[in-house]
Amino acid sequence: MADVIQLLPDAIANQIAAGEVIQRPASLVKELLENAIDAGSTQIKLIVKDAGKALVQIIDNGCGMSETDARMSFERHATSKIKKSADLFAIHTMGFRGEALASIAAVAQVELKTRRQADELGTRIVIEASTVQTQEACQCTAGTSISIKNLFFNVPARRKFLKSNTVEMRHIIDEFQRIAIAHPDIFFSLHHNNTEIFHLTIGNLRQRLVNIWGNTTNKKLVPITEETDILKLYGFIGKPEFAKKTRGEQLFFVNKRFIKSGYLHHAVVAAYEDLLPKDSHPLYAIFIEMDTTKIDINVHPTKQEIKFDDERLVYNYLKVTIRHALGQHSIIPSLDFDQEMSFSQLPSFSNSQERSQVQASNNSEGTSSSGYTKQTNQLEASNLKNWRKLYDGVELFDEKSNDPDAPDGSITIESNWSNSPELDDAQKSFSSPQTKPYQLHSRYIVSPLKSGFVLIDQQAAHERILYEKYLVLLGKSDSVTQKQLFPKNITVPTADIPILKDMLPNINQLGFDIQEFGQDAFVVHGIPADWQGQMDEQTVIEQLIEQYKANLDLDIGILENIAQSMSRQGSIKKGQSLTEPEMRQLIDQLFACEIPYKSPTGGNCFITFELDDLERQFNG
Repeated sequence: MADVIQLLPDAIANQIAAGEVIQRPASLVKELLENAIDAGSTQIKLIVKDAGKALVQIIDNGCGMSETDARMSFERHATSKIKKSADLFAIHTMGFRGEALASIAAVAQVELKTRRQADELGTRIVIEASTVQTQEACQCTAGTSISIKNLFFNVPARRKFLKSNTVEMRHIIDEFQRIAIAHPDIFFSLHHNNTEIFHLTIGNLRQRLVNIWGNTTNKKLVPITEETDILKLYGFIGKPEFAKKTRGEQLFFVNKRFIKSGYLHHAVVAAYEDLLPKDSHPLYAIFIEMDTTKIDINVHPTKQEIKFDDERLVYNYLKVTIRHALGQHSIIPSLDFDQEMSFSQLPSFSNSQERSQVQASNNSEGTSSSGYTKQTNQLEASNLKNWRKLYDGVELFDEKSNDPDAPDGSITIESNWSNSPELDDAQKSFSSPQTKPYQLHSRYIVSPLKSGFVLIDQQAAHERILYEKYLVLLGKSDSVTQKQLFPKNITVPTADIPILKDMLPNINQLGFDIQEFGQDAFVVHGIPADWQGQMDEQTVIEQLIEQYKANLDLDIGILENIAQSMSRQGSIKKGQSLTEPEMRQLIDQLFACEIPYKSPTGGNCFITFELDDLERQFNG
């Protein structure tokens, strides 16, 4: 039998590697930006067309490459970052595997222009599908410019699985923001389809966060800092009241490298304890610096997962540091007895010796009562009043006066129900059928049926009702808009502007009248005539964008996404009390829906309980 094992051609091996390293246009952005940073750049420009599907270009002013290095950079496992195995545990650069450029060149059309500062001429290389098409000298500025065109042009199956431009652009912006936040000492700019989205000047970390997350971010930030012999912690966390239902502004950096860690995220949430609303996530950008020998970053090709030598120690340091920062900024009530009123200052806990001295002093001056005595009497009178209010309708009497066998000091509590007649059904009030719906814990609606009862989740039911209503409105163009007497300006973070622009035509179909006003501002001229929202327009748009972003990776259309986000935003929330007519209306509208069983997110709107099933539960 002939031998069957053989070496793969380089082109196929590179395509296999590209499957791990290059998953979407955002992967290009991450790898190329990291290379630019490793080259010592102080200015980096990112140019994107069609969400990276047509073009991703990085221009930097770094050290550049010689002609030989430029050609070698596209070979597999060619790198300047490591030379021996020990270097894997002492990595200070962003990249080190030597796979990125070879993988990119295997699935795209690449053009590289690079020149070192001391050279008169640079080098231009053109590669398609791992094949060098051109290599020549050229005139170019010092640094490197690399253009990646038509990603996956030779792997149509991979290109078919790319998402919409909105989704892919969102991933690009996420990668860009993470790297820009980690390096506030470098100028970054991002251009998409000839429009500048970000222009980030050199500054400190707080300025960089405000420039990326929006001007309102500054008031949300709480600084954290801690330095020990083992590690250094610094960065910013968000105040609890600004926590969001969706994740996105939660960033960990280890030695300025972005990582994902559910374990460390748990430490952050644990530090907030009961300060956060349920199912909410605080914003944070936390930097951890420690000895490279204490961590292993060679875990995954994306380098976003690392291993700590002592993960539990990092967890505890992080939790304590955040807890301390929240306490310092008066977000957690402190137990500092030097600042707070001590027990000794309260009249009921005053020192008996001090009390006698005050009384003696007052008596020597002929006063009938001291200020202390007056204050104590007022406190006792107030307490007595409150106790009487607590036992209003309850009569206390001494059983000894009526019962000779009762022990001394025996007290019986008698209420207004004590002498009432026994319960009976003379008025047939107990046996009359219950047909009215009622609320359970202000979350569920119980509606009796002939064969049992139905338990309705009021929020899920209202989301289904609104979802189908908004889908109908999005298919029309005659929604009624109520014009605002005074139009209101709203601002959104720079990264969210493309999303809002995509959503705007469909949002306006629902009855809103929102128009662009400047670079990052929009003006609200009108709202839906039947809109019952209780929040202002700024809050509504912010939450709508957040919920929309949470659904971006789902395979649903833009109309369904907006309808789902709007229904979530405008629905009756759990904990909201409803009147009987409101409950009846909700039930009628739910069962008039096309699909009343499920909420837009797939949860149950109601559950039915049969009497036979209940009887079996009681009988075991």
